[in-house]
Amino acid sequence: MLIKTFASAVHGIDATTITIETEISQGIKFFMVGLPDNAVKESQQRIESAMRLNNFKWPHKKVVINMAPADIRKEGSAYDLPLAIGILAANEQIKSDKISNFLMVGELSLDGNLQPVKGALPIAIKAREEGFEGFILPKENAREAAVVDTLKVYGVESLSEVVGFFNDEVELEQTIVNTREEFFSKVNECDVDFSDVKGQENVKRALEIAAAGGHNIIMIGPPGAGKTMLAKRIPTILPPFTLREALETTKIHSVVGKIDRDTSLMTQRPFRSPHHTISDVALVGGGAFPQPGEISLAHNGVLFLDELPEFKRQVLEVMRQPLEDRTITISRAKFTVEYPASFMLVTSMNPCPCGYYNHPTKECVCAPGMVPKYLNKISGPLLDRIDIHLEVVPVPFKKLSDQAATEPSSAIRERVIKAREIQSERFAKSEGVFCNAQMSSKMIRQYVDLDEASSSLLKNAMEKLGLSARAYDRILKVSRTIADLEGNERVESHHLSEAIQYRSLDRENWGG
Repeated sequence: MLIKTFASAVHGIDATTITIETEISQGIKFFMVGLPDNAVKESQQRIESAMRLNNFKWPHKKVVINMAPADIRKEGSAYDLPLAIGILAANEQIKSDKISNFLMVGELSLDGNLQPVKGALPIAIKAREEGFEGFILPKENAREAAVVDTLKVYGVESLSEVVGFFNDEVELEQTIVNTREEFFSKVNECDVDFSDVKGQENVKRALEIAAAGGHNIIMIGPPGAGKTMLAKRIPTILPPFTLREALETTKIHSVVGKIDRDTSLMTQRPFRSPHHTISDVALVGGGAFPQPGEISLAHNGVLFLDELPEFKRQVLEVMRQPLEDRTITISRAKFTVEYPASFMLVTSMNPCPCGYYNHPTKECVCAPGMVPKYLNKISGPLLDRIDIHLEVVPVPFKKLSDQAATEPSSAIRERVIKAREIQSERFAKSEGVFCNAQMSSKMIRQYVDLDEASSSLLKNAMEKLGLSARAYDRILKVSRTIADLEGNERVESHHLSEAIQYRSLDRENWGG
């Protein structure tokens, strides 16, 4: 008897429906074809044990299973459940009249219980596109999949529950999530806040500008100045997720299995902070079985690289293309996978190996020439993609002990949202451009029209401060954002003056 069950393979952040054809006939042996990997081949032992311990009979006949399309490699243990149901139905232990209406995934334990799988959300989206009536999967993944409306999602705990459902002996409980209600009730919740930060008003101002224009930023300062504390609070002043952004980001985290059991849709922008020992593959994605890297997990959020010079140079260099294109393409001999990677890069570093160069009270003990040598660990092309350079100094005790209330993230976020709305109108006709940081040189000339006094100011700054040529466009982009925060249509001299302050590392005498 030939039975067809349906599962799904995740490719990139999208799913492909897999048809599992099971035929049982006279003979012996078990055959599985259709490019299964070792984890799929090993499913025979898991399925056989689960069936035996749940009082189902393993067919002592010839079992042939084909996983179509046969040219797509099938990876992982998520095929256990549809394989088991196909074998039981082909052996006439399950009624097969409604099996084809459901897509199924799930890893079986030896006792028949179901273990969670990766990629439930993109699989659910594909199930709805393909017109399946419902989606059966492990209970731990049910809320994640239930984000997809008009699809019946059933979370189950064991193989026997699924068999009982198809034999009309058990009613499965449908998992229902009010996506919009849950999303909008939590979208403004934050665990940290800028009101926790004492002092550092100039740094908060720079971070507000960075958030308003989507600018990449580097903070230079001694240990304990508060660089990491400030960076962790940047997502709280970025505009809240839209539903589309939340769904796209949740799909990426679903593929790598980083969605909590109680989470349906991500409501907070991601903040990823990999350790400096990270490999280039872990950062950008890839591997033998390609997975999204940290830059994709930070999509629509913040990627924070602490102690930037301590990262391997090769690791930092692979970020250059994603920073420009906002996608990362992983190419292999037989296929290509593309992951989104539109993130705000926030980095921090000590000014020198000892950490106390330019410190107000402590003396730097580094040898002559060590400061520029330390900075040279970061390549010019990467530094070229960072718009704002910010020097962070330690907070004096008087400000640390001050009990006065400081501005909360919500107030800063309101100003950022207004500036982003101005940019959305400005770039409405420009495909792929959403904020000032993404402007091309042509757009800069179009949207940053300097008067004579402003042009003269910029010229003098470039000459007297020894600013490099790469600083020119960056200053104009940042000044455009500062003007947007004030609601000004034109970029004026005081906007330029503030933007020029944020190019510390481009000055010829810095660290010299």
